[in-house]
Amino acid sequence: QVQLVESGGGLVQPGGSLRLSCTASGSRWKAYVMGWYRQNNETQRDLVALHISGGSINYADSVKGRFAISRDNSMNTVYLQMDSLKPEDTALYYCYALIRGEPYWGRGTQVTVPS
Repeated sequence: QVQLVESGGGLVQPGGSLRLSCTASGSRWKAYVMGWYRQNNETQRDLVALHISGGSINYADSVKGRFAISRDNSMNTVYLQMDSLKPEDTALYYCYALIRGEPYWGRGTQVTVPS
């Protein structure tokens, strides 16, 4: 059974940085897509960044230039480096993976940036 486990969330002051990590375990197949979504009390689950096998990367406009996604394909691990954090980045961040056509989600890791 595939499981995604996130880590790295926390409380950080505006302008600070955090690095999220997520590893997909339980599959011998490489994830075609890995990435991050986020959700807070006021929004649905929105795309933050996606990394597609082959190197294609998509970012939400709100995080371009501040966040960077990377992958360790050998370990089905994805990272999200978040710099210049803002209060509006406060959300529960979910890891996402697409493996053999099946979508998988982590339980989420909380990122809080107080105003």
